[in-house]
Amino acid sequence: MATKITFYPVGNGDMTLISLGDSAGTNILVDCNIRAAADDPDDPTRDVAADLRKRLKTDKKGRPYVDVFLSTHPDRDHLTGLKKHFYLGAPADYGDDGKSLNEKRIVIREMWSSPIVFRRASTEHTLCDDAAAFNKEAKRRVKFAREQKFTGIADGDRILVLGEDEDGKTDDLTSILVKVDQTFDRLNGAENSLFSARLLAPLPAADEDEAEAMGKNHSSVILNMELADTAARETVKNYLTAGDAEVLIWEKLWEKHKNKPGVLAYDVLLSPHHCSWHSLSYDSRSEKGDKAKVCEPAKSALSQIRSGGRIIASSCAIKDDDCDPPSHAAKREYESIVNKKKGEFLCVGELPTETEPAPLEFVIGDGSLSRSVQKRSIVTSGIIDALNSRAARNEAVQRGGNTRYA
Repeated sequence: MATKITFYPVGNGDMTLISLGDSAGTNILVDCNIRAAADDPDDPTRDVAADLRKRLKTDKKGRPYVDVFLSTHPDRDHLTGLKKHFYLGAPADYGDDGKSLNEKRIVIREMWSSPIVFRRASTEHTLCDDAAAFNKEAKRRVKFAREQKFTGIADGDRILVLGEDEDGKTDDLTSILVKVDQTFDRLNGAENSLFSARLLAPLPAADEDEAEAMGKNHSSVILNMELADTAARETVKNYLTAGDAEVLIWEKLWEKHKNKPGVLAYDVLLSPHHCSWHSLSYDSRSEKGDKAKVCEPAKSALSQIRSGGRIIASSCAIKDDDCDPPSHAAKREYESIVNKKKGEFLCVGELPTETEPAPLEFVIGDGSLSRSVQKRSIVTSGIIDALNSRAARNEAVQRGGNTRYA
């Protein structure tokens, strides 16, 4: 059984499943954006909830589960659908056992969360209902861990805290706390030889002014994961995930690690903030156009790609216009990075086609990182024309905010 990375087509949002090739079939879900539009049979939105459930296992009680759910930051497009599709609460109170499998909420055996990113949420960026629910559940699990003195914690109650909180609020969480620049190999409370990860961010603020500037995007969790094919570790690849981290963070990471750039090396990068220009530049393209300059230190941090590596945009189809995200100018910069290493830039919202995007899957094994070939469903030309027409009518472009949604 090989290790796989699956990127789901969720518009301008993130949802990635890492399925390890161990005997347990360990699954790590990074963010989710399960939109309600997928429930409408007349809407072309992909039913990624159904896609996800097909890849999950069930426990002895018949409950679907993920071993780990990582929230990179609490934005709506990274947590939509959480309350509807995932169970939040004490395992003893799970109430879906009498329902059919596809109606049962998914159990989260272990949560990974950063307290900093929630603490830095400002009044201008209030938490959506799903993010508030995630935060509440994270606090429940931390409280439970303290009450248990960090021992005897079972599936559904576990949490790993990523990054130290302010004012010593996490100082007593040693056994469930991962500090910045620490490498760990625990998954759901146990070591796993197919996995290790280095926590690169959220970074601490240098002063109060910088802390105020570091909102949710700048406080995104950044992990460089090392993924192996089997316990023998014959094939090992790095996956770098970074939520919506923007240019300030990448500049700071390069200044910190430029003498040891291997810390940032990757075989797969999920381009931060859905291929946004603002992960590469402080300049606004809506104001400066082509005179907007790339921040070279930030680009250097994002350029540590290995030979044959891939950069993935989890976004809508990328057009040659002034929308951001996704940004066509950012796409060009990422293409310049992959071209130097004979790699590939891919947009999830365009594959296999823009009208019928499907999960984009990579397999780690046999000494390589290979892309799985997805078969297109058989759809009549009339239905395709209808979908194209509907998509064209529904596509909204916000100038100024410069964001395309699908």
